[in-house]
Amino acid sequence: MDILSLTAVELATAIREKRVTAVEAMQAVLSAIKEQEPNLNCYVTVDEEGALKRAALVQEEIEKGRLNTPLAGVPVAIKDNMCTKDMLTTCSSKILYNFIPTFSSEAVLNLEKAGAVIIGKTNMDEFAMGSTTETSYFGATKNPWNPNHVPGGSSGGSAAAVAAKECFFALGSDTGGSIRQPAGFCGVVGMKPTYGTVSRYGLIAYGSSLDQIGPLCKDVTDCATILEVIASHDKKDSTSVAREDTDFTSALIEDVTGMKIGIPRDYFKEGLEPDIRDAVMKAAKSLEEKGAVIEEFDLGLVEYAIPTYYTIAAAEASSNLERFDGIKYGYRTEEYEGLHNMYKKSRSEGFGPEVKRRIMLGSFVLSSGYYDAYYLKALRVKALIKKAFDDAFAKYDLILGPVAPTTAPKLGESLSDPLKMYLGDIYTISVNLAGLPGITLPCGLDKNGLPIGLQMIGDCFKEKNLIRAAYTYEKIRGKFEAPTQQERSGD
Repeated sequence: MDILSLTAVELATAIREKRVTAVEAMQAVLSAIKEQEPNLNCYVTVDEEGALKRAALVQEEIEKGRLNTPLAGVPVAIKDNMCTKDMLTTCSSKILYNFIPTFSSEAVLNLEKAGAVIIGKTNMDEFAMGSTTETSYFGATKNPWNPNHVPGGSSGGSAAAVAAKECFFALGSDTGGSIRQPAGFCGVVGMKPTYGTVSRYGLIAYGSSLDQIGPLCKDVTDCATILEVIASHDKKDSTSVAREDTDFTSALIEDVTGMKIGIPRDYFKEGLEPDIRDAVMKAAKSLEEKGAVIEEFDLGLVEYAIPTYYTIAAAEASSNLERFDGIKYGYRTEEYEGLHNMYKKSRSEGFGPEVKRRIMLGSFVLSSGYYDAYYLKALRVKALIKKAFDDAFAKYDLILGPVAPTTAPKLGESLSDPLKMYLGDIYTISVNLAGLPGITLPCGLDKNGLPIGLQMIGDCFKEKNLIRAAYTYEKIRGKFEAPTQQERSGD
């Protein structure tokens, strides 16, 4: 049996049926990590000893009949901005290079209760600020489809690890597309649930009104299963929503008959690569042939999404990142004169350029005299964007479009032009501003053999529509996975 080719749900089934053990699955993953990590750099921390120990304990529980969940014994990777008890959690930043939390985030605890086994922590853009996983203090992650290209960001380590079979699934966080865009670039499935569905407790905040944890995985069945496990109401998170409709696996139905799908004309204007346009329209056509009703419409306000998002996200980031001061934990400069000088030097040396850029932008838009002109105006536009989506969902069950205007750019291309990098988020950020759910899955390859992502957006709390449509499309499309290291080296 090729263990690494199994999906998370298939692996859990194989473990329950005694065809493989949790320890064997973990050993297979760890040897893939050892072989590929020097080239890909998906992880910041790999807890080999702890992972094997946990896998043995879970295997024991399964054999005693105490653990019978659809993820029991499955190795999982966690993005390095979610606290994990007694395991290094860095946000890929020098300022947290030695931070070991005393507690785990709620989403991680939910996975552990379900018997998933944590391998380690994945690389990311520093404090989730970036779209390429190149702003990490620990070096860039590379795309398993072509290591000369980026994996996307900020959850690029998680997406690349899934694509390279260095884990069976991973958790990421999505503030403006940070799950969906890397999923698109790496040819895997990624989902951002409705804001408040998954607890943010223990997630190191970037933009508190926008952040949401979600899965990165091999297929839509895994996606629905993982989401069912991590979704929970949490009193420790004031934005957590109590939902009773979290039986997401019930939506794994191959049927889109009568489903109304809207395609925004605004998403198909200049700047979109022809290969992507063709692949997305072909996917829409295949859903239409299965009985969906496809219609083009004008969404509006798309051009305002980027300035609105970066104003709000930077403002919240400047506030959230105040706590990293070198006093209580993390990096502290060695030489300083007095308290204020220590703050200044610790933060100057501890944060990278992209984080500094966003802190300064956020401090500026919140400052006296500019608060009304920028921040309040951005909040008003955010409300208008939400209304534009409300109007669209009065007519359509879901919205379909590309995940990014290009496929994965080459390493180094985006960092030289931050504005271009920000514009790459044009199709994903509105979803966070409006608190909506969105899913990305692969729908083909471009002329360079890089994956093209298809994005589906649903109304609030309507993840099941997305899962049903995505599952149906996946059945039409067939299997999709990255080439192995041997296949890549044979290119």
